[in-house]
Amino acid sequence: MKNLVLTILLSIASLAAIAQKGIIRGTVLEGSTGEPMFGVTVIIEGTSTGAVTDFDGKFEIKTAPGTYNVQASFISYAAVTITGVEVVDGEVTILDRIIMQEDVEQLAEVVITAEAIRNTEEALQTVKRKSANVLDGISAASFRKIGDGDAGAAAKRVTGVSVEGGKYIYVRGLGDRYTKTTQNGMDIPGLDPDRNSIQIDVYPTNLIDNMVILKTFTPELPADFTGGIVNIETKDFPEEKILDVSFGMEYNPSMHFNNNYITYDGGSTDWLGYDDGTRGLPTNVDLNSIPTPLNAQNDQEVANFLNQFSPTMGVRSETSFMNYSFGLTAANQFELKNGHNIGYLFTGNYKNNTTFYDDAFYGEYQNDLNDRTRLDFQRAFNQSGIQAENNVLLGGLAGLAYKTNLSKFRLTMMRLQNGESTSVSAEILDDQEASGKSGYTGISEILEYNERKISNIFLNGEHHLGNNKWTIDWRGSTTWSTQEDPDIRQTAFTRINDNLRFAAGAAGNPTRIWRELDEINVVGKVDVTRDLEMFGNDAKLKFGVSQIYKERDYRIVDFNVNFLNGEQLDWTGSGLEVWTNETVFPAGNVFLVSGFSNPNPNEYNANATNSGVYFSTEFSPLDKLKAIIGVRAENFTMRHTGRDQGAASYIRSRVASGATMEEAIGEVKADEGLGRVLDNDIVLDALDFFPSVNLIYGITEEQNLRLSYSKTIARPSFKELSFAQIFDPVSNRIFNGGLFAIGNWDGNLVETRIDNIDLRWELFMGRGQTYSISAFYKSFENPIELVRIPQQRTNVEYQPRNVGDGQLFGMEFEFRKALDFISPNWSVNGNVTIVESIVDMQESELINRRANAREGEVIDETRNMSGQAPWIINAGLAYNNFESGFDAGLFYNVKGETLIIVGGGLDPDVFSQPFHSLNFNMNKTFGAKQQWVVNFGVSNILNDKLEQFYKRAFSNLDNSPDATFQRLNPGMAISAGVKYSF
Repeated sequence: MKNLVLTILLSIASLAAIAQKGIIRGTVLEGSTGEPMFGVTVIIEGTSTGAVTDFDGKFEIKTAPGTYNVQASFISYAAVTITGVEVVDGEVTILDRIIMQEDVEQLAEVVITAEAIRNTEEALQTVKRKSANVLDGISAASFRKIGDGDAGAAAKRVTGVSVEGGKYIYVRGLGDRYTKTTQNGMDIPGLDPDRNSIQIDVYPTNLIDNMVILKTFTPELPADFTGGIVNIETKDFPEEKILDVSFGMEYNPSMHFNNNYITYDGGSTDWLGYDDGTRGLPTNVDLNSIPTPLNAQNDQEVANFLNQFSPTMGVRSETSFMNYSFGLTAANQFELKNGHNIGYLFTGNYKNNTTFYDDAFYGEYQNDLNDRTRLDFQRAFNQSGIQAENNVLLGGLAGLAYKTNLSKFRLTMMRLQNGESTSVSAEILDDQEASGKSGYTGISEILEYNERKISNIFLNGEHHLGNNKWTIDWRGSTTWSTQEDPDIRQTAFTRINDNLRFAAGAAGNPTRIWRELDEINVVGKVDVTRDLEMFGNDAKLKFGVSQIYKERDYRIVDFNVNFLNGEQLDWTGSGLEVWTNETVFPAGNVFLVSGFSNPNPNEYNANATNSGVYFSTEFSPLDKLKAIIGVRAENFTMRHTGRDQGAASYIRSRVASGATMEEAIGEVKADEGLGRVLDNDIVLDALDFFPSVNLIYGITEEQNLRLSYSKTIARPSFKELSFAQIFDPVSNRIFNGGLFAIGNWDGNLVETRIDNIDLRWELFMGRGQTYSISAFYKSFENPIELVRIPQQRTNVEYQPRNVGDGQLFGMEFEFRKALDFISPNWSVNGNVTIVESIVDMQESELINRRANAREGEVIDETRNMSGQAPWIINAGLAYNNFESGFDAGLFYNVKGETLIIVGGGLDPDVFSQPFHSLNFNMNKTFGAKQQWVVNFGVSNILNDKLEQFYKRAFSNLDNSPDATFQRLNPGMAISAGVKYSF
């Protein structure tokens, strides 16, 4: 019995001893390369307790609570001692990065404090200094300093970066076409399949290891970027246990708790970001031949069909609520009995944002067709009034990682769900003085719902062989994305003799539209790296292969509201009175006719394959010179199944006259004058080689001079390379796919090929301080731009087209400086990007512009490139006190006036105006273990507006006024949030 008691007591004592331990984790990097060091001995000074770093340079030491000095040592390197490392019972102490410098002669010891290493930006600086690419970025250490809650807020700090709507990154002022976003180095489409960029605000910063913007090309990267690649690297093995719960609120006085807010009755699950079927299409119905009073066997058949639609056709008023969000994050790692490690992470986010614009404005203006002395623009169409939106984002990210002595495996699953409900109540004016306009006024109510879903599975393996000389990294990713616009309803009343009527020749009859998109994206790649020696220095040989397959299905279905015998009621101007028990057939005279046709010109299937292979070598022919030389080959093929309006109309008429569908399609293919039909036909097919040369000369240990050259490419999207015609009821504008042959455009949309040259000087100092100056040049062959279609006068229509070749010249300046003369806690940073872009206009555009020039106006042969901002400014003043857990910052961002839509001739160009974004944020930690974090922020302090104008791009004339294309006022918002860490 005594032995049993003694055994129990000893066991309890043993368990207590184990429990009373903390963990020290960190990473050791090689100072001259910035790469992880394998086999470094890390011990607690004066003891034998320690560990050896793995192939990631990571180590873990378990020890009793206390304050220690930790020493890292490796043969022929100066030892590094970190003093004052505090270990707390049951907690993890993180040493972000330990930099070791080779010192064969002196072998002098480097001593730094633990607090310094926890606050340092040395890790990212080392990566930037030794990277093969020109890059900028922001690290996990900076996230903790600045207090940004998501990647969208953090990205604004990066040189040459602007963030649109807090979500989408643009690099060096170039638009979305030339910026690519990847997650863990892999293609991942965002919630909007027509963008290269994902909504980066869905990534909480505490799960990001770093976010790097690569501005030059190297062969292991995909070639379809020009401005930059934004790579978000998520944590695989979190350094410490994370269990965070957060809640945030945002109040905008001009938008929230406003009783003029408008909405409509949607589905019961709108608050979760998806429709419950309320807006769904009727089931078991032939959309090409729907029952109407004119063709149905009986009235009940028509009634059964109409009763499947939501009766809501108009808006109602209610009081708007403020924005709010919730977040949950859990992550940890464990050591298994065999010495291997397993880690997990999970984050869930919910955001519900409400926006309200009581003075939204969309305008269409023209040059005066008859009077070339008139400098102001002729109004053609205006829509102005209330625009209200409720946007719900529900997202989750889960990951599992497993590490052995020589391998690491990672599985990540991500799901994003986004639903946005839009309500519009506006006055409309069509000016008969303008070309193509009939002239009327009226009232328009629009109900729109956009639902987006994306699901991604990512699997990665990394293996180190041959005494760590060989590294094999393989990655696979599959993404399923959908986008639906179910039951877009537009009800527009025309004023006729002081009465409100539906008039087909004016504002038109009410419409209901469904749009559906499904896409799958499968990516696989293998990268092999061999460490070797060349010219007496360390070198690397890299080669690999990749395969991408994408496929998209898209269709639009629409119905028009008609009135039996043309009879209408005396409408009061509310869409709610259109679809009621009293007005809908058979009790009333309202019914639907189908705008759907078979074959449907607004339906397509498209797929693309991209097979890539690359080879590169990194070596140092001289002690201070590093060269990275290589080439990438990509064989890209895009196929399309679809038809244009002319072909669809001809096929329908032939089928109606007795021909089979196959016969009618064959006739169109034999005679292109009847239209175009594509049946899995190739629309893009090219084998391209993308060489790159990157030279890095180390002036000193802290200074680099970089020179690089590369070729890259920008390819049209599925939507751009289609026959689709997509109507936006909110702006009353139409997008046309680039396959349409209209006027002098032949429908042959091709890739843009780009030559890139970059030169950069950079200086790195301690404590995250840096200076850099960059110059860059880009040459564009067949750039793609969104062009106003001059032949379409009744409607406002745009189309992506290849325009004349272009060039771009740019400079970047960056500094980060501690304000030691005030306090070591104060710092200032800023970066400026200046760009001059030139497009040689094609002859047809130049002739059109000069034919419609104002009297005395000089039209040059070149113009600015669409989507290219002429300048970007980022600036920040920050205070950070690590000891007190308090930080605050004032941050400013603006980009210059940018051409966004190419006009010319009768239609002027459209430019976005500078939006001066000035934001303040503050964070404070509380509690014995700093487990509480409270944040406060103010956005758009200057209360600037989002505005776009029609302007004369070449005007040398005085008193040439602008006209508004689009205006929205986001107002100033105040936010507050709290996070608790268990």
